Amino acid sequence: MHGNPLYHWIALAAAGVLMLLPAIAILRGWVPPWMRRRYTGGLRPRAYALLCLFGGMVANGAPRLANASYDVVMVAGLVGIGFYGLAAVLFVLSAIKDSRASG
Repeated sequence: MHGNPLYHWIALAAAGVLMLLPAIAILRGWVPPWMRRRYTGGLRPRAYALLCLFGGMVANGAPRLANASYDVVMVAGLVGIGFYGLAAVLFVLSAIKDSRASG
């Protein structure tokens, strides 16, 4: 076993509440109250970045919960790092999009 499975379940549940639900809501057209005052042109890439962060959490947590072999866990970890890198790129693109729109 790759650690206590309870910790992985808690991390996935927290990621679902903190990243997945807001991303889905934003993609469906909801704008958070603290972002209504400023330009929200980069809001859609931020939602996709949250989805990538959630994908990275699932890629890292699911093999551990399934008690997969070391090689599978390592490959899934690399996939998770790819998701995190893509999320970083999307966050930067959303910041650029916001700065171009406001300036």
